[in-house]
Amino acid sequence: MPKDVEVVNDYETKAKNILKAELKRRGITYGQLADRLTMLGTPETERNIANKISRGSFTTAFFLMCMDAIGANSVSLEA
Repeated sequence: MPKDVEVVNDYETKAKNILKAELKRRGITYGQLADRLTMLGTPETERNIANKISRGSFTTAFFLMCMDAIGANSVSLEA
């Protein structure tokens, strides 16, 4: 695997872990996140969310929508 792909994978993993940690911190399930995103006008299913987060290759827009949906105004980027 080329080095730049490894770097991207590392950042995707970091984004996935941040999102999962914020959900856990707030006690929000994937199903509840799906409902909240749908209420914001971005219909998602629990399965879609689980797949996106599992892959870790979601867009920045998806990440920010999730943060908005769960009420996260700030997150720590520290590991």
